[in-house]
Amino acid sequence: MAKGFTQEDDALLAELGIEVESKKVVSRTPREERIIAGFEEIQRFAEEHGRAPEHGEGRDIFERLYAVRLDRIREQKDCRDLVEPLDHQGLLTGAVQAPLADAEDLDDDALLAELGIEVEAPPITELKHVRSTAEKKAAETIANRQKCEDFDTFKPLFEQIQKELDSGLRETRKFELKADIEPGRFFIVGGQKAYVAEMGELILTDQGRTDARLRVIFDNGTESNMLMRSLQRSLNADGEAGRRITEPNAGPLFSDQTIDGDEASGTIYVLRSKSDHPLVAENRSLVHKIGVTNMSVEKRIAGAQLQPTFLMANVEIVATYELYNINRTKLENLIHRIFEPARLDIEIMDRFGRPVVPREWFLVPLFVIKEAVERIKDGTISGYRYDPQEAKLKRNSG
Repeated sequence: MAKGFTQEDDALLAELGIEVESKKVVSRTPREERIIAGFEEIQRFAEEHGRAPEHGEGRDIFERLYAVRLDRIREQKDCRDLVEPLDHQGLLTGAVQAPLADAEDLDDDALLAELGIEVEAPPITELKHVRSTAEKKAAETIANRQKCEDFDTFKPLFEQIQKELDSGLRETRKFELKADIEPGRFFIVGGQKAYVAEMGELILTDQGRTDARLRVIFDNGTESNMLMRSLQRSLNADGEAGRRITEPNAGPLFSDQTIDGDEASGTIYVLRSKSDHPLVAENRSLVHKIGVTNMSVEKRIAGAQLQPTFLMANVEIVATYELYNINRTKLENLIHRIFEPARLDIEIMDRFGRPVVPREWFLVPLFVIKEAVERIKDGTISGYRYDPQEAKLKRNSG
């Protein structure tokens, strides 16, 4: 832990992306890492359902496997000691429920299999524990993960997806069996966002169904080469929690012309500041405030020189766009997301001498703002991002 910092401080710094000195680097064996990963799967189940997984014919195969795994962790002292510091839900204190076999009857490979850890299969004549087909499929789904070595490539995608979910540009919908699973699609499975990065050639199963090997990246930095039908089973087994993330679709957010019965919902306004702040004065033609209001823009900017959001200075209106039947908050979030890379980093003192950081000012040319509005209107904005280095909207790659 960094000198002078509490555990809470370190956690806060970590949330802010600031690295702190670790107390000690703990080296774990691959077996220990997999056991911890298996226990974390059980914890996610408990968080979602409010209870530990249970045995029983009426339970789905995933819950039954989680229950077996939890039993084994509880029974084996080395496993219990390993995950006990992580057990904030008290999962280890429950009674062991109907174990399938005594620990002494399982060799190391069978024990690892019960824990959801894949091992190299011995010759068939040496098998001591055979799982059902359903259990094998489930084990493949929940256990066959490994560290994603190139996760830095995918991390920005997950961050962008979360922003688009927050802004309403994307939504989550209940997964359906026939929903498309293809490269570039995002899902929520087991409480984690999953990205289908690659899909192999289609193959024909013994049942005459098509399948394919996928490369699925998870937002916790792991990946799996599960089969397409394994991902489908996982999503369906999650019930309502198994979700697909929709493609971004801004749609016709507003129109240039009204139709009978339409009511104006508000106005996008673009302002230029008359502030004498050095940063603003040096870039006056590029510094713009972009907002959305349901009142007249003139009324909105009244008394601008007294408001930190207007940089404590008068402003001039440089462009307006009328809206019809539109969610103003979602639209404003969408616009701000597009120009986030060019957000103006400026601190203004309010009339009481307190520092304020306005959030709606951007260092961006007026013609780019106009292009963004046009692309919002025709629904193509989701395919673009703003590049502050080139000062233009660029089509997303990949």
